[in-house]
Amino acid sequence: MSAQEQCDWLVSAGWVVPVEPHGVVLEDHAVAVSGGRIVAIGPREDLEARFDANERLERPGAILLPGLVNAHTHNPMTLMRGVADDLPLHEWLTGHIWPIEGAVMGPAFVADGVELAIAEMLRGGTTCCNESYFFPDVQAATYARLGFRAVVGLPFIDFPTPWAKSADEYFDKALEVHDNYRGHALVRMSFAPHAPYTVSDAAFERIRMLADQLDVPVHCHIHETAHEVSEGQKQHGMHPLARLDRLGLVNRQLIAVHMTQLTDAEIALCAQRGVSVVHCPESNLKLASGFCPVEKLRRAGVNLALGTDGCASNNDLDMVGEMRTAALLAKGVAGDAAALGAPSALRMATLGGARALGLEQEIGSLEVGKQADFFTLRQDQVEGAPCYEAISQLVYAGARSQVQDVWLAGRRRLADGQLLDIDSQALRHKAREWQQRIAAIPRVEESK
Repeated sequence: MSAQEQCDWLVSAGWVVPVEPHGVVLEDHAVAVSGGRIVAIGPREDLEARFDANERLERPGAILLPGLVNAHTHNPMTLMRGVADDLPLHEWLTGHIWPIEGAVMGPAFVADGVELAIAEMLRGGTTCCNESYFFPDVQAATYARLGFRAVVGLPFIDFPTPWAKSADEYFDKALEVHDNYRGHALVRMSFAPHAPYTVSDAAFERIRMLADQLDVPVHCHIHETAHEVSEGQKQHGMHPLARLDRLGLVNRQLIAVHMTQLTDAEIALCAQRGVSVVHCPESNLKLASGFCPVEKLRRAGVNLALGTDGCASNNDLDMVGEMRTAALLAKGVAGDAAALGAPSALRMATLGGARALGLEQEIGSLEVGKQADFFTLRQDQVEGAPCYEAISQLVYAGARSQVQDVWLAGRRRLADGQLLDIDSQALRHKAREWQQRIAAIPRVEESK
């Protein structure tokens, strides 16, 4: 009898969903992990015979699947959860969010908000996020310190903020942060111009040049509302997406967020150029921004990803719930009950997000050689019974409260629903302190 191979972890589950191949469910299978990567996937009995694991975990009543990828977040805004609800986007942004940020935004606010977000994401099975906010140096340091996988946006907007006062300062600081994290195992960078209506042609052209040179994505809110599109038409004589195309930005590096207002020609353009579209259904619904034509995009072959947006407009980072909303909303928008089936919704939340971020060779599916980012979702409680089909169960009946265990780069971060290396009580205490400070800021209604 040959000697067993060594591995760090051997995790088995009642159902293993690798995402690739599409729609496949492997019953009573296991995943072996060594050196932070997946080294084998196979029937449980076979892998138990093959490997001598340092740690073993059996979850016969759970689904095991890749870590979720939140492809659009503003994670420091966890500290603004529920601060200005039930308002349209323009009033919400200019009358509430920006004034509050002007009063509190700084390194401490960003660090504490990101730390709170990491805890929330891990508890919901999310192991990677695509970030867009100010003080990217602080964000990156926090993600690195807490061992969370993130693509950190290097922000640009055409007015001064606490992060930068001029265009040159935005770019100089962005390049410094990028260079400081070049080659980091978990933290990468993107350029994150806010939106076409807040960024000039000159800045976009410079971003395009740098993105090409550094081979990083460009992460931008685009066609979020009908108002944005009509104003772009008035000011530039064309839709915002057409303007970005004229500037050379509509390509495989573009991560286009929201995209609720699209013509068939614009959908075809995105498919032709390899643009990734990030759908944020719950934020768009809450702000009444419009409906992304997800099924049309999918049928055209556009890479689709899923994001929560920030906690000030969602109000959570729950990617399990976001999948369900995305699947249901797509059916209503398309008028087709077969639109965006459960496997496609799951793909948006995993491999589609990884592809948008340029990380599809590392994460997004359970494949030998990929990073060991995965989680288990328990089905051994009344809410999970019976389980006829694991992917449909996950998308239509799953809840983040069922997330049981999480691994990130082969390191276990959540065990039986409990964070292993983050002090939840300390996080709640800091959140209360920020709440008191933000609540004391004069509101728009009070100043009128």
